Amino acid sequence: MTEAAISLIIPCYRDEACLAALLASLRQLPSATVADLQIIVVDGASNPACRELCQQYDALWLAAAPCRGEQLRLGAAQAANPLLWFLHADAQLEGDPLPALRAALNSGATGAYFAFRFAGPGCWQGRLIERLTNWRTRCGIPYGDQGLFVRAAAYQQAGQHSPWPLFEEVELIRGLRRQGALVQLKQGLRVDPRRWQRDGWWWRSLRNRLFALAHRLGVPASVLARRYASAASGRKHK
Repeated sequence: MTEAAISLIIPCYRDEACLAALLASLRQLPSATVADLQIIVVDGASNPACRELCQQYDALWLAAAPCRGEQLRLGAAQAANPLLWFLHADAQLEGDPLPALRAALNSGATGAYFAFRFAGPGCWQGRLIERLTNWRTRCGIPYGDQGLFVRAAAYQQAGQHSPWPLFEEVELIRGLRRQGALVQLKQGLRVDPRRWQRDGWWWRSLRNRLFALAHRLGVPASVLARRYASAASGRKHK
């Protein structure tokens, strides 16, 4: 193990098609060898297809309850390397982001995350949401789809992800910022736009902000997660 070795933690829940594309991209990165990039997939569905996919790409597969905060904590507990990178299963890499991530931590930052940018050709609604989100995260919370990168020691000191199904990174980010700066990287990661396209660009963005406000006002994450799932299910059947 070297000081630049990375453990990548990916929570997954019935998203094998996107996960396959991500794992293939990761194993093709020119700056990463299998020895220097440990990939840990924490499967909230305990799906045999996900396990087989992990075997194909030399990734550690862990079964877990379908709670993203618990999945992330479990993955971090199995990490063998001093640097941790958290990605969603539907994340899309842009080039090789590892050199920029390592450089950010070597510069003295506590951690790094990527600017919010949608994958695909884009539209004016998506571009405006990108700008608003990046403006918000300068002082607010960058969420899990922005690919948090941090030293394992800082992650533990900040208290890890909260064991919640939603907003699991809020207290972690606050704890990391108390230790030092979080650097935003402009390039390297793209967010899958499918949920915004499915729900409607403005409806999903507004709903996300209302849920974040409710969480800030003290509504438990477990309650919000049930309402979030119910709202998503309702949109799917319209």
